[in-house]
Amino acid sequence: MKLVKLLNASAFAIALCASAALVASAQTRATHTTTQRRPMSTASLLHPATLHATAPHVYHVRFHTTKGYFTVEVRRAWAPIGADRFYNLCEHHFYDGASLFRVVPGFVVQFGLSASPNISKAWANANIKDDPVSQTNNRGYITFATAGPNTRTTQVFINLVNNGRLDGMGFAPFGKVTEGMDVVDKFFGGYGDHGPDQDRLTREGKPYVEKDFPKLDTIITAHIFVPAAHPATHPAPHTPPHPAPHS
Repeated sequence: MKLVKLLNASAFAIALCASAALVASAQTRATHTTTQRRPMSTASLLHPATLHATAPHVYHVRFHTTKGYFTVEVRRAWAPIGADRFYNLCEHHFYDGASLFRVVPGFVVQFGLSASPNISKAWANANIKDDPVSQTNNRGYITFATAGPNTRTTQVFINLVNNGRLDGMGFAPFGKVTEGMDVVDKFFGGYGDHGPDQDRLTREGKPYVEKDFPKLDTIITAHIFVPAAHPATHPAPHTPPHPAPHS
């Protein structure tokens, strides 16, 4: 299992390291030009090597969660390899039904283990190479977790505060939350670092979380749309060191 808490070995380590219902078109703002997409078969998720489409230069992902909606804008120029991987995962509904299994207030929200054990197993070693870090890990920016060089797979984290110290550790943001950061802030964080064991979550899937960690929030659907580009920035406050992102 990749998500190793390096915190046990040093002051920096963090385990930062998925049915197919689209969000109704009425939920998409009129200012966005959307692309119609047909529901994808989850069978495709059992074959990671076949999911290698190149992402648009800019695309948005609308997340419907148990706390409400938030939108991530992905800019391929920031981290093209990560942006392509996230696009393929969202396009094929990997994150639908996934738990927001690690929420550390004042640090990060982490997700990216599938609700289905078979799917998690298929992606466990589907590593992608690292991207150079071109953006800082500010509040609202989204980044892949790693377990060392060139080990990114499916797990991502959203920075709840300015975590710029992660930049030098190779964590390359590929997008940012442009709407609904207040929703992200509301995800249940009472378990903190004492939430689900990731090995068990990988093996047992959603039933394990529902039984032992019932207060955790869930991604109901994640729906891609390609809008007119309109950049936005989010200044972020500084926070004391926390364990670093690792998948």
